[in-house]
Amino acid sequence: MEFISPSTWEDALAAKSGRPDAVPIMGGTDVMVELNFDRRRPAALLDLSRVPEPAQWGPDGPYLRLGAGVPYTEVVERLAARAPALARAARSVASPQIRNRGSVGGNLGTASPAGDCHPPLVAAGALVELESVRGVRRVPAREFYLGPGRSAREDDELISAVLVSAPAGPQQFSKIGTRNAMVIAVASFSLVLDAAARSAGTGIGSAGPRPLRSPRAEEFLAAEFDWEGGTDPSEAAARHFGELVAAAAQPIDDVRGSAAYRRQALSVMARRAVLWCAADYRKGAR
Repeated sequence: MEFISPSTWEDALAAKSGRPDAVPIMGGTDVMVELNFDRRRPAALLDLSRVPEPAQWGPDGPYLRLGAGVPYTEVVERLAARAPALARAARSVASPQIRNRGSVGGNLGTASPAGDCHPPLVAAGALVELESVRGVRRVPAREFYLGPGRSAREDDELISAVLVSAPAGPQQFSKIGTRNAMVIAVASFSLVLDAAARSAGTGIGSAGPRPLRSPRAEEFLAAEFDWEGGTDPSEAAARHFGELVAAAAQPIDDVRGSAAYRRQALSVMARRAVLWCAADYRKGAR
């Protein structure tokens, strides 16, 4: 196995162009597990830990630009006000040790349908920035995921950053697993409200071949939500919203849970998210 360790972003892009088969590694929380269990044996590893740019974050026009290598811990501790749902998802990842190493960019690179950070990115309409020696392009998160382990990233591209708009309303994320920590999600859900546009965004995780959303649920909530005062939706409205979210899922039966259980869990999480968002809205989160 060849080990490539550039010290500049330009060298990293050139290395990826010359070796499109090289697997990027920074935190190593996914790649090293695959290597240790001999599930994967790439011809080359592209180490990005010496490159400073992926670990940086800051404003980029109307967006927060989050470098692909910013650790989950930093997202939780420093960016909760700028990306609330994403920070909630980052807080739910594994253990403190893994949160110190893992990153949103790694989650995107793996493209697992169960990745914790995917639903908030989908719900918030985030952009994934991809870069190669050919240039830079930004792909909506809703179009980035193609299937289990597959994404819109080309072989010669690196994930350079994620761009998230400033919150314009309440945001929520919830996840259910077989225990409270160190667990892959059985199902997860994110809800993002935009008070100015009077719109809603949804993100569904671990209940389909890729992260999903429910346009019908979004349209229903945008019409039903009390944008003036944030009063709780009726029980019937909250329940219907949950049903629409569950109907958009494409779950399977596996060792973590049945398809029916996943749909039920999504329905409950969606109902709770609406009530939590309404409570935050009344407190001024808009």
